[in-house]
Amino acid sequence: MNRLAVALAPLILAAGAFSAQAQDPHAGHTMPPRTQQAKPAPDPHAGHQSPAPAAAQDPHAGHVTPPPQTPPVSDPHAGHQASAQPATVDPHAGHDMPTTPPVQADPHAGHDMSATPPAQADPHAGHDMSAMSMGPPDVPTSADNPGRPPEDPLPAAALGGPAHAADLVFGAETMAAARQTLVRENGDIRTTAVIVDRLEAGFGDEDETWLWDVQGWTGGDINRFWWKSEGEGDLDGGLEEVELQALYSRAVTPFWDVQAGVRQDFRADGDDTTHLVLGLQGLAPYWWEVDAAAFLSTEGDLTARVEAEYDQRITQRLILQPRLEIDLSASDIPELEIGSGLTSVEAGLRLRYEFRKEFAPYVGVEWSRAFGNTADYIEARGGDPEDIRFVVGLKAWF
Repeated sequence: MNRLAVALAPLILAAGAFSAQAQDPHAGHTMPPRTQQAKPAPDPHAGHQSPAPAAAQDPHAGHVTPPPQTPPVSDPHAGHQASAQPATVDPHAGHDMPTTPPVQADPHAGHDMSATPPAQADPHAGHDMSAMSMGPPDVPTSADNPGRPPEDPLPAAALGGPAHAADLVFGAETMAAARQTLVRENGDIRTTAVIVDRLEAGFGDEDETWLWDVQGWTGGDINRFWWKSEGEGDLDGGLEEVELQALYSRAVTPFWDVQAGVRQDFRADGDDTTHLVLGLQGLAPYWWEVDAAAFLSTEGDLTARVEAEYDQRITQRLILQPRLEIDLSASDIPELEIGSGLTSVEAGLRLRYEFRKEFAPYVGVEWSRAFGNTADYIEARGGDPEDIRFVVGLKAWF
């Protein structure tokens, strides 16, 4: 009997080993070498019929899992509470899978990325740029296009050269002289003009008069020298009064010049007077040409005069010109028959025909009236403070 047991023992051991090998789920797999592992003790139950285990055993128990070369696939629900769902065990944990390419893991899985902009993203993508226009208000430009590619800033060398590129070719001194010549010949031109506003004779009820009203200037667009001259007399008599002004004029706006200078009056009785002048001359709205000035005499008398003219074109050559002149005085000047306040008003209407722009004869009518003490002075010497005259004259310039 003992001999029979001894003879059957190898067969029983071989059958147990075969059974154990069939139960190993990793049979035929290439297992990585085990390091620093003691040899496991032999199963005391090898070859025995083991009852079914109450709980499933971990098939990877006792396996050494090498560290993964790439991070494992992240759970898309990482960071969420998932207590009701049991974790699934990776059946290939610890296996050498050389033929399976690793899956690139998302480094931001489970992270709150709402406050982190993507790298090298267009900062204007998806934004309404209509309120951030680079041009004038309410004028869209290409910078408002969300799909516009980003532009690199200007390199430092772009603004490192001279202000004028021609200086590198011809030299800074040569180009500076050339630019001064260009300004002088095209933007700082010196010109001269003489304007004959009125050269006329007047015919009234009591007398026949003649007068001139001439002015001119020389200079540039900003600074000019102006001169003005007026004179009048009787056709039957001689010259009664002459006025001459020398003024410095400076443009303060595109349509207005401030003028300052001196005025000299010459009279037939020899009572000449000198005045300081401060005036304003230019083009008012609705194309009214205005010449206003205040005069302070060497005697301390302050007077003022305002003239306004307007050219109403009827045709290209026929022009109707209304004209208004107002004189004022701050005090009575008996020797000149001038009273304080509003001294006189002249209003005229002249119709001229321009044979050329520089030559235009005219005819018209003019009404004049003295007021206040000025009228009293005229009446005291037997004159009429109000007068209406028919005028004929010439307007020219050169």
